Amino acid sequence: MKYKIVLKQSEEGYSVSCLGLPGCWSQGETEEEALANIQDAIREYLAARDELIEDSDTREVEVAV
Repeated sequence: MKYKIVLKQSEEGYSVSCLGLPGCWSQGETEEEALANIQDAIREYLAARDELIEDSDTREVEVAV
């Protein structure tokens, strides 16, 4: 699955956040490290989300854009 991210360079390195997952962000000294770190952060975010909704009635809806 693909997620849109925002990558920003700063004096300390790179910060990166995932637009579709509020609060999901990471950083790295290099662009490559930041991208690898956000992939891990997204996996952990989704795993935590799945645990929270484990016993819930979940459904999907389709939205036309």
